[in-house]
Amino acid sequence: MKIILVRHGQAEDESRPDSARQLTDFGRQQVAQTAEYVMTYYSPDYFVVSPYDRAQQTLAEFQLRAQTVPSVVQDNITPADDARQALIDIGNIDAECLVVVCHMSIVAYIAGLLTGDYPESFSLAEARVFEMDFVMAGMAREVDHFVPDQPY
Repeated sequence: MKIILVRHGQAEDESRPDSARQLTDFGRQQVAQTAEYVMTYYSPDYFVVSPYDRAQQTLAEFQLRAQTVPSVVQDNITPADDARQALIDIGNIDAECLVVVCHMSIVAYIAGLLTGDYPESFSLAEARVFEMDFVMAGMAREVDHFVPDQPY
């Protein structure tokens, strides 16, 4: 089984509530690069996404390339949620290649739980691929990653 963790692309400043922040034009370019990479090298069979707008916009780039792949909004993968509970819920999804689109810092904590390592920050629109026999803390290994263009 593979879990591909993806952080959303560059978002606008905090002039809106956090849940309503939108991707910038540059953020859209970043997520297009990431979606193209992931969909070229992997075959996701399920998408999981945060309810926040910028994560939904990030997922939309994946869905353009995989229109028949089902998706679900998981309410507990927003920035300040509990990574342990989020991972339990992710583990209950029946998929062979699952893409999870969410935010810092929860994405780093989920990655750390999967590998048993200390959480490491994700770049904007970064994707990391983890392989495991089953979803459980400390049972995965990172096998690939992709980082799109970053702002200067």
